[in-house]
Amino acid sequence: MRNLILSAALVFTSLFGLTAQAAEPIEAGKQYVELSSAVPVSEPGKIEVVEMFWYGCPHCYAFEPVINPWIEKLPADVHFIRVPAMFGGPWDAHGQLFITLDTMGVEKKVHTAVFDAIQKGGKRLTDPNDMAEFVATQGVDKTKFLETFNSFAVKGKIAQYKELAKKYEITGVPTMIVNGKYRFDLGTAGGPEQALQVADQLIAKERATLTAK
Repeated sequence: MRNLILSAALVFTSLFGLTAQAAEPIEAGKQYVELSSAVPVSEPGKIEVVEMFWYGCPHCYAFEPVINPWIEKLPADVHFIRVPAMFGGPWDAHGQLFITLDTMGVEKKVHTAVFDAIQKGGKRLTDPNDMAEFVATQGVDKTKFLETFNSFAVKGKIAQYKELAKKYEITGVPTMIVNGKYRFDLGTAGGPEQALQVADQLIAKERATLTAK
């Protein structure tokens, strides 16, 4: 976990030194890397954009006000999903929290409040009972939350997402993956805004490929 946090810190410190890259056409090996093996997407026929994140990551939190308006404007042929990075300890606890909320269909309602509580409110939210108490303040039923938290469906998603992180070969967060083929982070892209520009160009690249078929 220490290496991952250090990786995130290095990303943060590079945000302001690489902004010039955004003016150049993107290139594999520079702003992004092409995965050695493409990872199947969850909705074939759509262009998938994944954001790997962690509620305990301050850089993911700072990315929220930048990426959220972009998500809202994505065209119908693009499918965006958040995937929690789980590398043990609080990463796993927060990942299971996110998956539980997503499984219950309340993630969009509670996501920002959870981030605020951890990043601004000083809450750890690593204990399921503490999680249940907190989400109850956001209108989520405590009993149903705990039942879902320990459900087979959530445990299956945890295994699935851990396997995805391995296939994406991520080493830090936030990291984005376009259509299971291209991976980049804020550092390689040049900053938060530039990361979304890289995403837009890769989405266009994939759209052209799909149209040509």
